[in-house]
Amino acid sequence: MLPLAGYADRMSVRPGETIAFKVSSADDLGYSARLVRVISADANPAGPGLVEESVEAAFAGNHKGRLQPVHLGSYGIVEQALDLGTMGSLTLTATIWPTMPGAKRRQGILSVYDPSVRRGIALAIGEDGSVEALLGATRVKTRLPLEERQWYRVFAVYDIATATLTAGQVRLEGGRPAAAAKTATTKLDAGAVGLPVAGMPWIIGALGGSPVKGHFNGKIERPVIAATAADAAMIETLATDGAASGAIAAWDFSQEMSSIRFIDAGPGKHYGQLVNLPARAMTGSNWTGREMCFRHAPEQYGAIHFHDDDLHDCGWETDFTWTVPAGTRSGAYAVRLKSEGGEENIPFFVVPPKGTRTADLAVLVSTYTYTVYHNHARPEATQAKWIGAWKDQAKAWGAYPYNAAEHREYGLSTYNYHTDGSGICHASWLRPMLNVRSGYITYPDPSIRASGLRHYPADSHLIAWLEQQGIAYDVITDVELDAEGVALLGPYRAVTTGTHPEYHTGAMLDALETYRDNGGRLMYLGGNGFYWKVARHKEVPAAIEIRRGEGGIRAWAAEAGEYYNAFDGEYGGLWRRNGRPPQRLAGVGFTAQGNFVGSHYRQLPGARTSRAAWILEGIKEGELIGGFGLSGHGAAGFELDRADKRLGTPPHAIVLASSEGHEPEAPWVLVPEERLTHLTTVPGVPADELIRADLTFFETPGNGAVFSTGSITFCGSLLHNACNNNVSRLIRNVLDRFLDPDAKFDVPER
Repeated sequence: MLPLAGYADRMSVRPGETIAFKVSSADDLGYSARLVRVISADANPAGPGLVEESVEAAFAGNHKGRLQPVHLGSYGIVEQALDLGTMGSLTLTATIWPTMPGAKRRQGILSVYDPSVRRGIALAIGEDGSVEALLGATRVKTRLPLEERQWYRVFAVYDIATATLTAGQVRLEGGRPAAAAKTATTKLDAGAVGLPVAGMPWIIGALGGSPVKGHFNGKIERPVIAATAADAAMIETLATDGAASGAIAAWDFSQEMSSIRFIDAGPGKHYGQLVNLPARAMTGSNWTGREMCFRHAPEQYGAIHFHDDDLHDCGWETDFTWTVPAGTRSGAYAVRLKSEGGEENIPFFVVPPKGTRTADLAVLVSTYTYTVYHNHARPEATQAKWIGAWKDQAKAWGAYPYNAAEHREYGLSTYNYHTDGSGICHASWLRPMLNVRSGYITYPDPSIRASGLRHYPADSHLIAWLEQQGIAYDVITDVELDAEGVALLGPYRAVTTGTHPEYHTGAMLDALETYRDNGGRLMYLGGNGFYWKVARHKEVPAAIEIRRGEGGIRAWAAEAGEYYNAFDGEYGGLWRRNGRPPQRLAGVGFTAQGNFVGSHYRQLPGARTSRAAWILEGIKEGELIGGFGLSGHGAAGFELDRADKRLGTPPHAIVLASSEGHEPEAPWVLVPEERLTHLTTVPGVPADELIRADLTFFETPGNGAVFSTGSITFCGSLLHNACNNNVSRLIRNVLDRFLDPDAKFDVPER
C-alpha cells in the first residue's frame, strides 16, 4: 500500500453540503492536510506548472495517522443465527463456471466456515483445482482438476449416519450432466467434526473468516444448502429446483438482478447482500443463446461472476470533513496531504447551489469518465523501460509519483482485466484513484514540450486558460447532470465540455440535447466524446457499469449474451449502436485513434466566406491551426472525431478546418464500427480519408449553436506561448459570441 493515500465520499459538493475524506497513512507521526483551489494540474515546467490557490478550511493542520486496510474480492454474505450443527446431515451444492481452477489456492464456493479456527462446512475448489469439501479440520477432494470456463455441478455432503464427508463434481452441457459424477469420500472423526454454529455467516463466492478469505473466480448459480445427505439424483433436484425440495436455503440469482440483494427462493427466505459488486445478469449454465436480454429470459441469467480483485468501496473510516461555506467559489479543489513518507492529493469539485448559477458559462467536468478510467494500469507500464521513464519524468517535474500499474491494491479500471482474464465492468470513486490526481502523467515524453496528460489534469488546461483570460465560469459535473437533467444546464448561456467526455447515461444525453435545442450554446472541446453508454446503480450511487459489447475500440469484449447492463436492464455498449451516434449531439463523432501525438488543422475552402467565418477572425487565411501544444505537440491528436451526415451531423453544419499529417505517427486505426473489411469502410471511402478531426459549427433552434473540435489534445494548445496563439484566439472568438446575449444564430432554411 502507498505510504499515504486517500479518497472522498463524493466527487462534487455544493455550498452547505459536507464532503468526507478518508485517509490511510503508514506514518505513525501522522500527516498534514490543507485545502487548495486547483487552477493548473499540469506539472510540466514548459507550461504554467502546478498552480493552486490556498483556501481556508477548519480541517487544515496535522492529523493522526492510521493504516486503513483494503480488502479486495467480491462475495455474497447471509448473516444468520440459524445453527446448522443441529440439523444432522448437510448438503451444499452449486453450479459453477470456474475461471481460475488452477490458481493453486483454495477458493470458496459456498461455505459456513471460519478458516482461522477450522470450524464449519464448506464447498470449495482446492489448491489442485479439483472440488473440495471441508468440515472442521477434515477435508476431501476429488483430485480431478476442473477445466476453465466449463460448467459443473459441484457438491459437498456430510452424512451423519455414516460419519462421512463427500466431495463431488459433474461436468455439464446445456445445463445437464454430461458425464458420471466424480466423487471422493472420507471418514470423519466423530469427536472433531466441527459443524457450524449459530451466528456464523453463510458465504457465497469465498471461504469465510474475518476478513473474508479464499475468494472464488468465476460464475456461480443456484447455490443450495439442504439438511440431508443427498445422493446424485437428489443433488440434481436440489440444483435445479431447490426451493421445492425442502432445502434450508436455495438462492436464485435470476431475481432482482439490478440489486446488491440476492434472493433465497426457499422457505426460510435467507436473503443476502453482495460485497464489492460482482457482476450480475451473467449467462447461466442453461443459456441457449435465443435471448440476448436477461429481462426476456431471466431463468437463463441466474449466474453471478465473482472475482478475487473486485472492489467497490474501500470502506475506510472518515478522518475529517469539510462543510462548504456559503459563497465558496465554484471550481476545482483538492485536499493536499503530506507526511514524512509521501504526499497525496484528493481532487473534488465545488458546484453552485442547486437551481443557481454564478456565471454565464458552465464547464461540464466528466467525472463519470474519470471514474471509468480510474486506476488505469496501462499495458506499457509492464515494460521496465517505460515505467522507468515515467518515474524519471515524474521525479524531474515534481509530478504525482505513483502509478496504478504498480499499486493494484486499490483496484483497477474498466480498461483493465480481472486476474481471471475477464474484463472489469464496474467502477467506483470510493477508493484512491491514482490517475485522477493533480500532477499525474499518463504518457512520459522525452521532451518537456508535451505533458502526456489525459482526463483530470488535461482538463485543467481549459481551467487555466479561462483563468488567464479572465472569463467567469461555474463547474458542474456528470453527477449533477445525470440527476438533474436540463434544469442544471438551462440557466447557462453556454456550456463547454473538457477534453474527453466519453461516458454518459441516457439521462445525460437527453439533457444535453434538450439544452442545445432550446437555445443553449454547446462547446465540445474534446475527442472520442459521447461514445459509451453507462449505467448507475440505484442502491450504491458511486458505482458505474460499462458493458463493452459488439463494437467500438475496446479494452476487452463482453461475453456473448452479456451486453445488457445489470444496473438498469438496458442494452449497453456504444451509443452509436443504441441509435445515438455522437454526431447527432455534437456534429462530430469518434473516427480514428493513434499514438499520443498531435498535428494541426488546415482551413477548408469556403470557411472564410461561410456563416461561421467569425470563428476565424484574427487568424490569417491559409494559416495552419494548432501545430503546437502541451498535449502531443499538436491540437489534433490521439483520438479524432469527424463530421458525418449519415450519422447525424446536421445538413447545415459547417466544417471550418480538418486535421492532416497524421500518417507518419503510425499506427493510426479507424474505429472498428467504420470498417467492413480490411479493404472497405462503411462510408465507402479510403480509410486514410477518415483519419481526421473536423472543426465543426452549426446552429440549433431557439438561437442556440454547437461548436466542436473533434480532438482530445485540442485544449493542450490553448496555453501555448502564454495563450498568444491561434487556438486560443479561435476559442475566444467562439466563447465571446456564445456568451453574448445579443448574438443571433439562425438555422438556415432548407
